[in-house]
Amino acid sequence: MIGSDGQQVGIVSISEALRAAEEAGLDLVEISPQAVPPVCRVMDFGKFQYEESKRRHAAKRKQKHIQVKEIKFRPGTDIGDYQTKLRNLIRFLESGDKAKITLRFRGREMAHQELGMEMLKRIGNDLKDYAVVEAHPRLEGRQMVMILAPGVKRSGTTTPKESVKEAKEPPKGKASDAA
Repeated sequence: MIGSDGQQVGIVSISEALRAAEEAGLDLVEISPQAVPPVCRVMDFGKFQYEESKRRHAAKRKQKHIQVKEIKFRPGTDIGDYQTKLRNLIRFLESGDKAKITLRFRGREMAHQELGMEMLKRIGNDLKDYAVVEAHPRLEGRQMVMILAPGVKRSGTTTPKESVKEAKEPPKGKASDAA
């Protein structure tokens, strides 16, 4: 049994533990029923539940909600519109959101899917300082979709994926260094 002050009291009978809790005006709470002997604690259970709910609520508020923002392109998107959409993508990625890039084909554009693939690769290259490609371009019906996730090198920092990759690669050096 653990007393109301947090100190271990030792092994006591149930009736003795209930009497100690009643004298303190608190509750006897079973903490670990699988332990031999079971562990109980003298505490104010209502206060414990209240503090636990406040702790869960505070943790929920601190969570970052990642959204997936979508930007739509066409194979014939001109340079001015392309730059504007690229700026919006950079803003989304810097704020910590994922970006879904949709390239929609209409009519005869379906015959030139390689143009769409080139555009998506160009977008990936233009954003390599801001994002990693989470889902490579794939065709879904009449549109190609690519998903970017934030977090690549900014001023010398690395993402967890990059640090794992660097750990697996042997250090680069000259052949004469090994001899």
